[in-house]
Amino acid sequence: MSDPDGERTPVPQRAVDRIKAMIASGQVGPGERLPTERDLSAQLGVSRSSMREAIRALTTLGVLESRHGAGVYVTALRPADLLETFSVLAEVSQGRTLLEVLQVRRMLEPAATALAAARASDEDLDRVGALLERMEGGPGTVCTDTATADLGFHQTIVASTGNATLAAIHDGLSSHTFNARVWAGHREAGLTAKLREDHQRIHEALVARDPDAARAAATVHVLRVERWLGADLADAQG
Repeated sequence: MSDPDGERTPVPQRAVDRIKAMIASGQVGPGERLPTERDLSAQLGVSRSSMREAIRALTTLGVLESRHGAGVYVTALRPADLLETFSVLAEVSQGRTLLEVLQVRRMLEPAATALAAARASDEDLDRVGALLERMEGGPGTVCTDTATADLGFHQTIVASTGNATLAAIHDGLSSHTFNARVWAGHREAGLTAKLREDHQRIHEALVARDPDAARAAATVHVLRVERWLGADLADAQG
């Protein structure tokens, strides 16, 4: 098998593609056991070593799981499992890439917050409100605690949309380490009140069940953080 550019696809990748096709077609579904490695190798026409490598790769991606003594199974294919490797993106990104992560958040988070204004339960809003109170702990609040509350605030909002894929993607774009850096930087500049005001406006829009106001408040907030990071990076380079 060859790629569109004429280069031959590595055998293990062909095996990966064939197994994914089996799952996509319903030949083997979530929670079901794959044929044995020997049978799969014969069925797909690849060596057992290539098949073993393909299974290892799909296990790392959360598509397959090996059960000791029971064989290899398709996972439940939950978005959070399939996107688990994506979850390190914001944690390890630096410089320009981190700025790009924020730019993607600016595309997704306002829409998610607007959706939450329409879908969040009263219990969801209570949790969001409790996290907001933790961010308003006053001068003695430890920055890492505030950053944790901030992360939970946004994650709870997105989770309240009921869209598990959206929540998993948002988690991958979020970082406790970066949140702590944002709060520390704003604290040093005497601007933490601005961040708290942003969160208050988001919460007020959610409680009012006003999607347009929620979208606007979330946009302002992410844009504020994005601009702060851009200025911080420029200072570091200068």
